[in-house]
Amino acid sequence: MKDLWLVASYTFKDLVKRKSFIVSNIIILAMVIIGFNIPNILKSFVDVNVTEEGTKIVVLDTQDLFEGTLETLNQYQEQIGYNIQVKKDLTEEQVKEQIKAEEINEAIVISKSDNGININYLVKSIGMTSSIPQNVITTIQDTYKNLQISKLNVTQEQLIKINQPFNIEMNQVEEKEAGGNILVMMILSLVLFYAIYFYAYQVSTSITTEKTSKIIETLVTSTSPRVIVLGKTIGIGLVGLMQTAVTVIVALICAKICVTQEMLESILDLSNFTPTLAITSIIYYVLGYSLFALLYALTGSTVAKPEDIQSANGPVAILTLVGFYLSYFTMMNPTSELNAFASMCPISSPFCMPFRIMMGIASATDILISIAILLVTILVVAKVSIKIYSSAILNYGSKINFKDMMKMYKNKND
Repeated sequence: MKDLWLVASYTFKDLVKRKSFIVSNIIILAMVIIGFNIPNILKSFVDVNVTEEGTKIVVLDTQDLFEGTLETLNQYQEQIGYNIQVKKDLTEEQVKEQIKAEEINEAIVISKSDNGININYLVKSIGMTSSIPQNVITTIQDTYKNLQISKLNVTQEQLIKINQPFNIEMNQVEEKEAGGNILVMMILSLVLFYAIYFYAYQVSTSITTEKTSKIIETLVTSTSPRVIVLGKTIGIGLVGLMQTAVTVIVALICAKICVTQEMLESILDLSNFTPTLAITSIIYYVLGYSLFALLYALTGSTVAKPEDIQSANGPVAILTLVGFYLSYFTMMNPTSELNAFASMCPISSPFCMPFRIMMGIASATDILISIAILLVTILVVAKVSIKIYSSAILNYGSKINFKDMMKMYKNKND
């Protein structure tokens, strides 16, 4: 146990002292802080005419097609989110000049031709985020429709029946009802994936570096191969857990300080993010990281040159991506049998089960079975990895293939 802690602490200290680690942390935290301050940054570039009343839009009806009924648009300003100003005494050219001078933001010019009613939406410049406000257009269309219906001597009561709104809602017939913000769940799965994948990959890099620099010969004479594999896995895992925790804490602080409560609630619903879910996510991070780190330790020990490490890690990387995408795409139908399978499969459960827990569709039995399968898989992988590592770590020849690894494993058993 003492040797295990010495290898783990050495690996931990060596990694956190590296300039690359410090610089990457600074960049990640800076990106998090800037990301949460984007709304505040954008406010400084917002047009002066975009006030608390909303974007200022001039509606121009030069032919009086609406017979003065467009004035009723002002009643719907709060619902449609725009500051509407109806004009009759301006020309289209004058409106264009006002937009160029930034006196107004946008304009809607209504005219009639043989083809019907034409709506020309004017903006200063069409960019990637430019779009026609459909709620404003719909309100204008409804106003014109109501005007024409009223000319047919339709009573107010009949008009209300014609414009009867439809109340639309969606319900599911599955017994297990899923609930929660899908965006929060996807973010949680992404964070778990990158934390597990990135730091598990570091185990392979660390082992290969020490092997090619002959440091491993000193380590092997000082302690057993099993202690080296487990010690490195623990040390790098602790670094990953620390860095992920710091990033999440900074993100939560920035969200609290830099983003208004209304905006935060409209984008992210954190009501389902409980202490139980946080603890469960940490457990799945530790187990998922352990599984893939041991696989990467195996591939790292079979490489003779650093330039071969990427090709050697390819199969494990593909396995990791398959597990992630299996859980990620089944999120669209969380109560499906495929999603249930992904929460039990050891290569995908670290990314999928926390999602199911947040959705409220995972029972305590499901969680225990999933963890038990992960633990058994980790023990099997650890046994195989350590045995092959013990034989392959001092090999400085060509890269060891799958057939060679099977021979090493059988020889160790013998």
